[in-house]
Amino acid sequence: MHYLMPKKQILSLHSGCNMGKDGDVALFFGLSGTGKTTLSTDHNRYLIGDDEHCWSENGVSNIEGGCYAKCIDLSRVKEPDIWNAIKFGTVLENVVFDEHTREVDYTERSVTENTRAAYPIEYIPNAKLPCVGSHPKNVILLACDAFGVLPPVSKLTLAQTMYHFISGYTALVAGTEDGIKEPQATFSACFGAAFIMLHPTQYAAMLADKMKKHGTTGWLVNTGWSGGRYGVGQRIKLPYTRKIIDNIHAGSLLNAKYTKTNVFGLEIPDAMDGVPSEILNPENTWPDKEAYRETLVKLAGLFRNNFEKFSYYKIGKDDKLTEKILAAGPLF
Repeated sequence: MHYLMPKKQILSLHSGCNMGKDGDVALFFGLSGTGKTTLSTDHNRYLIGDDEHCWSENGVSNIEGGCYAKCIDLSRVKEPDIWNAIKFGTVLENVVFDEHTREVDYTERSVTENTRAAYPIEYIPNAKLPCVGSHPKNVILLACDAFGVLPPVSKLTLAQTMYHFISGYTALVAGTEDGIKEPQATFSACFGAAFIMLHPTQYAAMLADKMKKHGTTGWLVNTGWSGGRYGVGQRIKLPYTRKIIDNIHAGSLLNAKYTKTNVFGLEIPDAMDGVPSEILNPENTWPDKEAYRETLVKLAGLFRNNFEKFSYYKIGKDDKLTEKILAAGPLF
């Protein structure tokens, strides 16, 4: 898919996808643990798919026909659609269960935190069948920032969207991988380096062309920590993240008042419905401001070092987009 489709001018995407009742489509990019499946599976919207899609001149389409949900700490309250999808016909991976009652303990981490449930997409009651949709209105890049310095939501320029799409950032934390005690940044180009076959900048150029042509807006959503890094701060509450996504879908953030952050130059809304204003600017949530600034610069340096290998490649038909993308990275 990731080799043949781009050859036909069809953009292959390692992403989730859903559609609103009015036909508005959103793409969700994110590495494992960022909430791609959780947030694309929304009982108020139709699920097109949670993992692999193509964007052609006719719109988007799912090519898998199923979902692959992470189910560590899964509960009926937090994720009812995924919970109810686990029934006869679903395949569970790496989970621990009682041999007599066959009851699964979704909190059990003795094998790995990467526990999974694979099920047909029709197990989701509001699945969009057939799994196709129009051109996306929003592209949402998800990052689980364990350093705790990225805002819960940022409105991105096209160049910033490409920068963060190519970067493909999230962070590993203790418990996710053996031997990790401190947050560790991890970068996976196009949020799927293990799957793509062409150079990441080729996918980015195609995505930029399609977003520009169809007026798609880019967003960066942090589903990770606030008030400090992992072990100090707190994970951003899922209900807050869901309200952020709801506001993006509704279009209410397009007319919001924004403030630009230092270093990453991200536009963050001053207020929004259903989310406390005090958490929207991460600096406000850190008691130790000096530690916040040090951590912010540390993460920015990791971004810059990672992106160095892409800086010599031309993105798009001329050098203007390339220059804008390079300028969209952190400045410090």
